[in-house]
Amino acid sequence: MPNPPPADTMPLLPETLARLAQASTATIATLLFKRGYHNAYVQGVTPLAPGKQPMVGPAYTLRYIPARPDTDPLDAFREADHPQRVAIEECPAGAVLVMDCRGDASAASAGSILLTRLAIRGAAGVVTDGGIRDAAGAAALDMPVFAAKPSAPTNLTKHHAVDIGLPIACGGVAVYSGDIVLGDGDGVMIIPRHLANDLAEESEGMELFETFVMEEVRRGVPIIGLYPPTYPETLLRFKAWQTSRAS
Repeated sequence: MPNPPPADTMPLLPETLARLAQASTATIATLLFKRGYHNAYVQGVTPLAPGKQPMVGPAYTLRYIPARPDTDPLDAFREADHPQRVAIEECPAGAVLVMDCRGDASAASAGSILLTRLAIRGAAGVVTDGGIRDAAGAAALDMPVFAAKPSAPTNLTKHHAVDIGLPIACGGVAVYSGDIVLGDGDGVMIIPRHLANDLAEESEGMELFETFVMEEVRRGVPIIGLYPPTYPETLLRFKAWQTSRAS
């Protein structure tokens, strides 16, 4: 089975990312489930600082394999082509750096200095299934950071950075360069790029309907027949609700 086509062959509509920023990860999880995608939620990562704005942007991938003493001495960072450092300097503005640490958070995948540099360069966020060192500093950034946990040891103790821009696994999810990454208080969803435009459009209607449903629930309406709207009168009330909001 071939890999997905290159990201630049699947253009996003101008409004797609803005629409997805208004969608919850729960909504996107349901829409992906309807399309047969049951493994798009990155397991084991949470925001270092809950309450930030939603994170959305195309994935820029970095893969780590286990470290060895001969490949990861402390002076490895002096190498100008060290993949971790290159990723920080080349991650495009608006992209989300997604790091594959094999789910091992016993060492950091980056720290606050590198992530501050990434934020200043305009990245939309960071997702790692490894640890983050100097986590308080990383959490203080305006840029959202999602990680498995704080972890003081340098990445060189456990992680050897090997390549950039190739398919990776992060939190058990396949991530291809250019896939769309959406993160909020519930975690992170990976949206296959070829579905992003359709999901962005469909999510608007779903979010609107769920706003209506929440108002109905708060005024005492039973859930059966309301969510999902199996009673015809539910959709009639929804249409009337939409009309009243538009007026």
